Amino acid sequence: MYNDHLACTTTKAALLSEIIRNRRSVFADFYIDKPVPKPIIEEVLNNAIWAPNYKMTQPWRFIVLQGEQLAQFGSYLADYYKAQYDRLLHYPSRAGCIIVIIMRRSTKVVIEEWEELAAVACAVQNMALTCTAYDIGGYWDSCAACIAYAARFGLSENERCLGFFYMGYYNLATYTSNKRRTGIEKKVTWLT
Repeated sequence: MYNDHLACTTTKAALLSEIIRNRRSVFADFYIDKPVPKPIIEEVLNNAIWAPNYKMTQPWRFIVLQGEQLAQFGSYLADYYKAQYDRLLHYPSRAGCIIVIIMRRSTKVVIEEWEELAAVACAVQNMALTCTAYDIGGYWDSCAACIAYAARFGLSENERCLGFFYMGYYNLATYTSNKRRTGIEKKVTWLT
C-alpha cells in the first residue's frame, strides 16, 4: 500500500516538475488560428483562483476578451503605439483569448498591497501552468497600453489592472525558446 502511494506521489511530482520547467512565455506572433475552447479557459481561470492569498481576500478579477473584442483591442494598441501600427493592429486577434488581470484590493481586511499583488501573481502563474499542461501558449503582458485599455471596463476604486494574459495554440513541433535559467547553485545560500 505504501509503495503504491509512493509511486503515485513520485509520478505526480515528476509531472508537476515537467510542467513547471516547460512553462514558457509564448507570444501571439507564434499563435495559430485555432480557438481555445471555453472549458479550457474556464479550467485556466478555476486554477487561477486556487492561488494562495493572505486572509482569503481573493484579490483577483478577470475579464475574458474574445472575438470582436480582440480586434477592438488591436485597433487600440495600434493607435497607442502608432510606430508599430501595422503589426499591432492584428496582434491581439492572433490570440485564442486574452484575460484582463485585475487586482481587487480588499475593503474589509487590512492587508499590505504587496500581499495582494503576490496573490494575483500566483493566480497568473497557475494560469500559465494550466496552459502549459494543455499545450497552449500564454504570457502576461503588462504594457502601458494594456493598463490604459482596461479603464474602459469600469474598474472600481479598489481595483487596478495588472496587465493582460494572452492565450493561444502554437506549433509545438517548430517552436523553440532559447531562454534558460541560472542554476540553483548560483541563486541559493544554504545556512545550517
